[in-house]
Amino acid sequence: MERIQSNTRTHTHTHVVGGGLAGLTAAITAAESGARVTLHEGHRTLGGRARTTDGPYRTNEGPHALYQGGPHWAWLARRELLGPVVSVPPLEGLRFRFRRAGALRALPPAALLRLSRRSPRTAPVDATFLDWAAGQVGDEGARAAANFAAAALFHHDPGGLSARFVQERLARLASLPPEARYPAGGWGRLVERLAGHARAIGVTVETGARVDTRTLGELARTGPVVVATSLDAARVLLDDASLNWESGRTVLVDLALRTRRGDAFVVSDLDAPGWVERFTAQDPGLAPAGEQLLQGQFPIGPDARRAEGTARAEVLLDLGFPGWRERTTWRAEALADGRTGAVDHPGTTWRDRPSVIRGDGIFLAGDQVAAPGLLSETSFTSGIEAALLAVKAAGRRSGPSAGPGSRQPPTHPSPSGG
Repeated sequence: MERIQSNTRTHTHTHVVGGGLAGLTAAITAAESGARVTLHEGHRTLGGRARTTDGPYRTNEGPHALYQGGPHWAWLARRELLGPVVSVPPLEGLRFRFRRAGALRALPPAALLRLSRRSPRTAPVDATFLDWAAGQVGDEGARAAANFAAAALFHHDPGGLSARFVQERLARLASLPPEARYPAGGWGRLVERLAGHARAIGVTVETGARVDTRTLGELARTGPVVVATSLDAARVLLDDASLNWESGRTVLVDLALRTRRGDAFVVSDLDAPGWVERFTAQDPGLAPAGEQLLQGQFPIGPDARRAEGTARAEVLLDLGFPGWRERTTWRAEALADGRTGAVDHPGTTWRDRPSVIRGDGIFLAGDQVAAPGLLSETSFTSGIEAALLAVKAAGRRSGPSAGPGSRQPPTHPSPSGG
């Protein structure tokens, strides 16, 4: 189940709170299904964490790759919203480097490659990744694989997470041919296409429209509401202390360098979780001519200082980008705390995360919600799920026997999406 076409509109209003990827997906899905939809975004611009900065350096809050095998790839393509995407030029792919035992290497350990080919279905949910992987390829290969997978986890201890959870991401990251594709111009261009499509099919988009607990109650009296915010914001908005799930804590380092031939494309740290990527390798328009844009991510523990991540970033820069200090033309840093998607510990899966269904016509969407997918894919799949459930609820409310305030118990949705 993904898309319902209807020639009639429901009699009640469907509201979406939050204009990021989850909110835009939910608004489009609900409108395509026949609902009258208003999207409320507190910021003056749409996009949430998918915003791309203005100016000469077009950065995002962390990486902005779309995975070709993911559920939202087909969803976007069917609506002609995918837009221009770029892949890494083959010669740049040859500049992929790894830090192993403190030195820069051109190849990863063979054990990492062997492990990445194992089906995620062979990895247990209840064991840690490090324990399971060590039994497959030995301790050294297991640690290298865990740190490599951190590029899609943003977590300081990837080896301590569920083996199934980490292996699913390792297999996607190391797939051949590579799945990663990059929206030309950054996530912001994709947001523009989603917003334009939403408006074209009748969604009312209100920016600068902050919703608090009181106004949420007012919206809910006119129809179902999809709350597509961060989990922290949803917890406050819904006054629901149960809305908790672990995410990562990651130092993000962005910098522009004067171009130098021979720089690495990626340096993946196999000694600790960390990754630096030269995004202008595939999309030169992200920085002015003669400069190249790098973005890095360095997960740190809950009590660590940001300086720890910065220091690890500089180690990788020294290895892969000689003379980077003298060549730096711009630099920015940020700490993403609880803003990098859900992580699952041993014994848990995505089904154990906070349910999409919150009761009283309230539905939840976002990257820490009970929905499948890798990174932003969870936002898409939960947005679709929440919107379809909201439309169904709106139909019940508009029916002759529907009455306000009928509460549904929270349940886990089944996987859906493009």
